[in-house]
Amino acid sequence: MEYLDIAKTVLELEAKAIQEASQKLVPEQVENLVQIFKSLNNSRGSLIFCGVGKSGYIGQKLASTFCSLGLPSYFLHPIEALHGDIGRISSSDCIVFISNSGTTEEIIKLLPFVIINKEQRIGLIGNINSPIAANCNLVFDCSVEKEACKNNQAPTTSSTLALAVGDAMAVVYEYLVGLSKEGFAYNHPGGLLGKSLRIKVKDILVNTFKSPILPPTSSIREAVLEMTKFPIGGCAIVENGKLLGILVDGDIRRFLTQKNPDLDRKITEVMTKNPITTTSEALAIDALYVMENRQSQIGILPVIGNNREFLGFIRLHDILREGISLKAKSENLSV
Repeated sequence: MEYLDIAKTVLELEAKAIQEASQKLVPEQVENLVQIFKSLNNSRGSLIFCGVGKSGYIGQKLASTFCSLGLPSYFLHPIEALHGDIGRISSSDCIVFISNSGTTEEIIKLLPFVIINKEQRIGLIGNINSPIAANCNLVFDCSVEKEACKNNQAPTTSSTLALAVGDAMAVVYEYLVGLSKEGFAYNHPGGLLGKSLRIKVKDILVNTFKSPILPPTSSIREAVLEMTKFPIGGCAIVENGKLLGILVDGDIRRFLTQKNPDLDRKITEVMTKNPITTTSEALAIDALYVMENRQSQIGILPVIGNNREFLGFIRLHDILREGISLKAKSENLSV
């Protein structure tokens, strides 16, 4: 058998196992799962995953997934549990045992000491007629016809299936609590998604104390001096606190290339009236979209409040420096 065929066979075997597991699911199982999730939310309990070897790694991944969805979750190694970590368990928690054989010795030794009622025990088990399955109220059949490895020994198909069933549990929880993109981002503040859905314009704008601001009676000469004092790329023309227009570095350069430029001309003669603006409560990624999704890119946007009150500027490079990119918006991660 050629190596390409081997690789394809592995994927086909694992895909078949997942599809067969889907067909084994019955409404009562999912209803039971939903009730367990509701109980955890009411009691503020944790969802605990327990397994050994490859099953343990699957448990760690699933615990991490549930945490990202806002349900407190962690992995408990059965050996460490027997040596003190069992103190982490509360009777209001739910525990998920992951075992292909259903006879994992370390888990069986732990079972008598688990203070969680059987009603709150879930099994991702490869043998539903096993001791571990008998100690769980809700059992998902994770049996497979064979492992994908050459000798039918290494956890491949079985571990993939356990992971897939655990993911299905997680998505059920996500729908149950109605988790929004913003809610998901709350648990991911450091990544692209979190930054894209959490950082607002007001978090990174250049405020009025650091922005060039002039009244409409000012001259271009005064604008040059003000923009040199606060070199952020633009100057706001403001009257009675309201934004009338802006002048950017490019406007100054174009003016100076004119024949005999008169620096004493009023700033209102060269400013951009009614410029494109954003608000302080807007997402920074939406401001970035306004700046980049156009024929001619904008490097700076004035930020306004109610009644066009000038609040400051937001700059393109400040948004990019935060690690925000339009990739998140193109993947429909923003609202």
